[in-house]
Amino acid sequence: MREAPVTPNGDRIRWVDLPGAEPARLYLHGLGATSPAYFAAAATHPLLAGRRSLLLDLLGFGLSDRPADRAYTLEEHADAVAAAVGAAGLESVEVIGHSMGGAVAIVLAHRHPRLVTRLLLADANLDPIAPVPLRPGSSGIASYTEARFLDGGREEVAERVGPFWWSTMRLAGPEALYRSAVHLARASVPTMREMLLALDHPRTFLHPAADGEPTGADALRAAGVRVVAVPDSGHNLMIDNPDGFAEAAAAALSAPRLG
Repeated sequence: MREAPVTPNGDRIRWVDLPGAEPARLYLHGLGATSPAYFAAAATHPLLAGRRSLLLDLLGFGLSDRPADRAYTLEEHADAVAAAVGAAGLESVEVIGHSMGGAVAIVLAHRHPRLVTRLLLADANLDPIAPVPLRPGSSGIASYTEARFLDGGREEVAERVGPFWWSTMRLAGPEALYRSAVHLARASVPTMREMLLALDHPRTFLHPAADGEPTGADALRAAGVRVVAVPDSGHNLMIDNPDGFAEAAAAALSAPRLG
C-alpha cells in the first residue's frame, strides 16, 4: 500500500500499487466502495494484467483518511486524485472509473486533461439524480439532511443497501459518504455528461446489457464515445461478470481513437 498527502492539512489518500508496464492504469471506485475490493480481480485478470495499476481509494473512503472538514465535491475528489497520481510519479494514466468513480474520472479529465490518456467508464453517473427517500445509493442518501443522516440515517442506509455493499460502505467517513452522495446527485457544473461529450480523449462507456443502452447513447456515439454492453451483469459489472468486464475493458483500452 502507498499513500500521499493531498490536502493542506496533510490528509492522505492511499492506494494499492500493482507493478507492471506503463502507461499505468488508475482504478476509481463507486460511492461507498473501495478499489482494492472492487477492482483487484479485474486488474489482475489475464486480459488486463501486466500494467502498473493504482487501485486508489478516494479521500473519505476505504483505506484513505476520512477528514470531516472537506466538502467532498466531485471537483475536490478529482483534484485529490490528481495530486495522488503525481505523488505516485506518474505524468499520465488510463482511468477506469465505476459509478461515482466514473463521474470523478470525467471531472478529472476535464480539470487535468494531460493527466488522463483514456477513459473507461463502468456504468458511471452522467446526470443529476433527484433525491428519493428509502432508495439505496446516492439518491436515498441525498434525501436526508446531513444532521439527520449523521444521527440515525446512516444506520437506516446500512439496512437498505445490504451486507455486500455495507461491507465497504461502513469504512467511509459519515461526512464523506453523505456529502459525496449529495454532490453526485446534484452533478457537476457543467454536468458530467456535458464534460464527457466535450472531451477529446478516447472514451468508452460500459453498461449492463440487461439494462439497455444508457440515456443519450446516440449522442455519446456521435461525440466519439464507444458504448459497449457487458452481458450477465448488473451495476457492479466487474464483480458480476469478471470475464465479460475484462474482455470489454481490454478491447476498449486498446482500441484506436474514434473519429
